[in-house]
Amino acid sequence: MGQTPWMTHDWFVSPWNFLPEVRAAQRFAPQIRIHDVTLRDGEQQAGVVFAVEDKIRIAEALAEVGVHRIEAGMPAVSPADESAVRDIVKRNLGPQIFAFSRCMVDDVKRAVDCGVSGVVMEIPSSRHIIEHAYRWPLERAIELSVQATSYAHEQGLEVVFFPIDLTRAELVWALDLITNVARNGHMDALGLVDTFGVCSPHAMQYLVRQVKSRVNVRLEAHFHMDFGLGVANTIMAVAEGVEVVHTTVLGLGERAGNTPMEETVLALLTMYGIDLGLDYGKLYKLASLVQECSRQLVPTNKPVVGSGLFKIESGIIAAWLRNCGDSKITEVFPYRPEFVGQEVPEVVMGKGSGMDSIEIWLSRMGIDMPHEQAVNLLSAVKEFSVTRKRLLTDQEVQEIAEGLMASGPRAS
Repeated sequence: MGQTPWMTHDWFVSPWNFLPEVRAAQRFAPQIRIHDVTLRDGEQQAGVVFAVEDKIRIAEALAEVGVHRIEAGMPAVSPADESAVRDIVKRNLGPQIFAFSRCMVDDVKRAVDCGVSGVVMEIPSSRHIIEHAYRWPLERAIELSVQATSYAHEQGLEVVFFPIDLTRAELVWALDLITNVARNGHMDALGLVDTFGVCSPHAMQYLVRQVKSRVNVRLEAHFHMDFGLGVANTIMAVAEGVEVVHTTVLGLGERAGNTPMEETVLALLTMYGIDLGLDYGKLYKLASLVQECSRQLVPTNKPVVGSGLFKIESGIIAAWLRNCGDSKITEVFPYRPEFVGQEVPEVVMGKGSGMDSIEIWLSRMGIDMPHEQAVNLLSAVKEFSVTRKRLLTDQEVQEIAEGLMASGPRAS
């Protein structure tokens, strides 16, 4: 990345991110991988339904971006889910294909039949959710975990043990459960699961350190966004040595969703100098596909992939864009739009527009207008936007401009 990793051709972030005293305590693993759960956990968002063909298209797009592992679904949910997992495996797309299952032998058998290389195996890990939500005796969680993880290992699957609600569990009990499964069952990796997104970044650091003191297996981060901390928690976890990050495209997922892939991978790249080897220029295309298949509305200002992210209404920012040009575009945006697959910046017309906005628009449309009329055009644009509470289309601005020119100059 050169001598100024905070400022490259494609991005410009804070140099403070790379100060030795800031980086001294970071313990990133040599290799960090993305385990995408859009097709399983993402589909759990209320109202999201992916058809089998949708899942295949999304899996293909994930592979094109370079995602390392794809959680293709939970075969036990339905014949359609099982079919989708099978079809994705058969396509040999490149990434590892995992299934999701409960800690039950029958679930594992279905995963094995689908031909996946690994399985993420869930079990409740907090006493209160075991007793109140599942209504199990505590011993059952341990017995099922040991039995099912052992069976999965015997079938040649890579096993990720996935203790639900870990961050609200009594830590001693949860660590005993994990240690028991590691000793008597099997786990190739342990998921640190913040099911309800309730852990702070500083508590996450504590949790990772506590777990690492008890078990010596690969750790994976699976966090939710109920308090908007999924990305921060994920970065805190990987800075402590967690090797695999569970994400969804657009942050789809139950309630407030899962940790969004786009924001996480771009933050790791630009602010920490950690390149996960993805094709970042395909992030927007991937997000657009998932939006189409999920039929979910995405905020236009959503980081990285929002459709309005590089639209400029503010007259001040339009002036910056005009003065900086393409060669200095990262003075206006923290990263180049094309780096993540977005279109070049566009100055749009609305209440916040200024004279630079008008002049940029007139130049783009090839219209020569006297300054006095341009001032009147700005006033008319602002009035139109305030009255209708929206931006103007190019055609609407052009009609206003033509009307002003036809009527001749008038006082501003």
